[in-house]
Amino acid sequence: MSTLSDLVSRHSDLGPADVEWLHLLVGDWQLISDLAFADLVLWLPTRTGDYVAVAQARPSTGATVHYDDIVGSSAPDGQRPQLERALDEVRIQRSREPRWFGTYAVREEAVPVVHGGRPIAVVARQTNLGGARTPSRLELNYVESADDLVAMISRGEFPSPNAPTGPRRGAPRVGDGLIRLNSEGEVLYASPNALSCFHRFGVLGSLVGRSLAEVTTELLEESTTMDESLPLVVMGRAPWRTDVEARGVCLSLRAVPLTEHGQRVGAVLLCRDVSELRRRERELITKDATIREIHHRVKNNLQTVAALLRLQARRMTSAEAREALFEAMRRVTTIAQVHETLSQALDETVDFDTLVDRSLRLAADVASAGASVRTVRTGTFGMVPAEDATALALVLTELVTNAVEHGFAGGRTGTVEIIAERTGSHLRSVVADDGVGLPADATGPMTGLGTQIVGTLIRNELRGRIDWTARPGGGTQVVLEVDLRERKLGRDGV
Repeated sequence: MSTLSDLVSRHSDLGPADVEWLHLLVGDWQLISDLAFADLVLWLPTRTGDYVAVAQARPSTGATVHYDDIVGSSAPDGQRPQLERALDEVRIQRSREPRWFGTYAVREEAVPVVHGGRPIAVVARQTNLGGARTPSRLELNYVESADDLVAMISRGEFPSPNAPTGPRRGAPRVGDGLIRLNSEGEVLYASPNALSCFHRFGVLGSLVGRSLAEVTTELLEESTTMDESLPLVVMGRAPWRTDVEARGVCLSLRAVPLTEHGQRVGAVLLCRDVSELRRRERELITKDATIREIHHRVKNNLQTVAALLRLQARRMTSAEAREALFEAMRRVTTIAQVHETLSQALDETVDFDTLVDRSLRLAADVASAGASVRTVRTGTFGMVPAEDATALALVLTELVTNAVEHGFAGGRTGTVEIIAERTGSHLRSVVADDGVGLPADATGPMTGLGTQIVGTLIRNELRGRIDWTARPGGGTQVVLEVDLRERKLGRDGV
């Protein structure tokens, strides 16, 4: 399905500011749809004099009119005159008689969308009358609030450009609780769900006729950290969202100021009890901090082990034993660097490029024993899951060390290049050097401890394959191909 921007650019010549205004409207009009118990369709006048639907919203509080998506379709002939009058007169047009959609009647209203003092589109408000009954007090207040908001659309006062655009967990919706305020911040009406929210917060009795700011302030504890925007929200002065917490209860509040020709005449306040949601978020934050602390302590312990191996190696008289201990120290240090990176991350993934640049350069310097061998990385490894990071880091460290020790023996100089090609979860990595190359009688990789470790990790941990071949132009190249574990989704689904 085409996006709103695509449809607008295809059918009209609206400028970027007008398109952004339509995006703001569509991003916030679910509130109006729920309050009005009505479908909303955004009709855009086209260059050819037609009207095309570029966005659509269905109410969660009542029966829908359009069971199928109509975005991208043209306005029916019976509806077009009403849309044209709304656009020409810049005034809300209400049909005298309902229009029939098959077996049910629909009450229609056309609202001009005004931006910068001129109409740029029309919102059709369509209410399914199939289940019509005597409205309750709650429904009457819902519809009155919706009427105020659509009138603001026709005057270019809604949506508010100052409203927050970033998502926030626990944002309240109409059914969670609604409060109507007058211009002084006094409660005109509170829905049953809203009253329940504030009763759990500690409010006794009815809210009607009371200043919501005073009621909320009385319940806040002296030691409570208060959001600076709270007074503006509870008085309905700013189109913001905030949380208020006291006595173990947390309410999410969102204010939608109501204006008339620039003068604030009241506000709609949505509220939701998010106590359990905030408690779970705090638990997750605590768990994240605990996991990072564990990685930090593991890193410290591994560095201690590496230091002990270094001390022991220096006391060895056997050159072979001393070299074996230094190699063990290098491997432990590589694992420690993975845990250090994990201790600084917010999730269980590793920025492998940073890790590779640091650890492989160190491995080459140690293995070259004073010779001038440089390492170059090409491409990107990206974010690697923690389950694969340790094994992959060890494999690459062993391959670079092996390339330096065998390819540049005797003080030769040269370059070791690490090439990374990442496609989704598939990783192809090449470790190539311009050293002496493989022995003439070699039929595969060497059989030393390092290559045995590499083979075991490739088969058992990374579930991949590895090939040693001669590098064109001289030297050796090792090609590693693995399918990394899929990255787990975060708490927000990303």
